[in-house]
Amino acid sequence: MNPLLGLLQLLAIGFVVSIVGLIVHTAYMLTHPNRRTYAWAVSRRQPGDPGELDEPLGFESREINTEHGPVPIWDIEGRDPNGPVVLMTHGWGSSRQGSLKRLSAIADDVSRITAWDLPGHGEAPGSARMGCDEHRIAADLLDALGDPDRPLLLFGWSMGAGVSLALCAQVQHTHPVSGVICEAVYNRPITPARAVLALRGMPHRLNLAPAMALLGIKLGVGLRWRGFDRDQIAKGITAPILLLHGDHDPVSPIEDAQSVCDAAPNAALCVIDGAGHNNLWVDPIYREQSRDAVVGFMKRCSAPEPHTAAHAQP
Repeated sequence: MNPLLGLLQLLAIGFVVSIVGLIVHTAYMLTHPNRRTYAWAVSRRQPGDPGELDEPLGFESREINTEHGPVPIWDIEGRDPNGPVVLMTHGWGSSRQGSLKRLSAIADDVSRITAWDLPGHGEAPGSARMGCDEHRIAADLLDALGDPDRPLLLFGWSMGAGVSLALCAQVQHTHPVSGVICEAVYNRPITPARAVLALRGMPHRLNLAPAMALLGIKLGVGLRWRGFDRDQIAKGITAPILLLHGDHDPVSPIEDAQSVCDAAPNAALCVIDGAGHNNLWVDPIYREQSRDAVVGFMKRCSAPEPHTAAHAQP
C-alpha cells in the first residue's frame, strides 16, 4: 500500500472517530446541564429559597411522587388567599431557583405558587428531556397538588415556556387554566441548542444536528422531534397567552415568539426593548417592564368578562 494512502486512511478514521465522539459529547452535555441547587445559590451569595428573599414567603420544600418519579417542589404561599394558583416551570440549565427573581411579580395576587425541578435539573433525578414530554410530568403534578377548582396560571420561561404551552394544551379541558405566561419561548429544540453552543464557543455545525436526531430517537419523539413545534401546539390553546420577550434575545429569536403569537387564538406579545434572554428580571429597567406586563396580564385573566383575541404588543 502506498504510504501516503495509508496515512490518509488513518487520518480519515481519526476524523470520523472524533466527529462521532463530538456528537456523543454534545448529546450528553445537552441532557446533563450543570445543576442549580441551594448550594449553587449560596455559593453566589444569592437567596437559596423563598424564605431568604428580601420579602420572604412561607413555603414547604418537598417531593411529590408521580408515575414518572419523584418531583422536588417548593409549595409557596401567595399573599392573596382568594387568588389563583401558579405553576412555575423553569428553562434548560435552570431549576426552581429561577423562580425566585420572578416571585415578586406574582406573589401579591395569587394564593399558591408551585415551583418544580424538571428531570435532570436542580435536585430532580434523571437526565434532561429537552422539553419533549415534561408536560406529562407537570400534569401528574397538578393532579397530585389538588386545588382542582381554583383558577390556574402557568408561568414558564425558555424551555419552560414551551412546556407550559404543551401542558395547557393537555389539561385545558380538565383544569381551570386562566392564562399562560411564556417568557423567551422558542419554537424548535435545535434553535436554543445551537445558540448556547455558539455562545460558549463550542462547535455545532457538524455535531449538533446528528446529536439532536440521536436525542430525538432516545427520547421517543423521532429524528424530527414530532409534536414539539410550539406554534402548532399554540393553535389549539383557547386560554389567553402572554408572550414576554426581549428583542435582543440571543437564544430564543423574537421571531419564534411572534410565530407562536400569530398561531394562538388569544395571545399578546410584549416586547421588552433591549432585553436579552436571561436579564428580564435582573436589570431594573427590564424588570419593571416585565413586572408590569405580568401583573397586567394576571389582572386581565382574573377579570369576569370573557377574553378576546389580542395579537398586539402592549
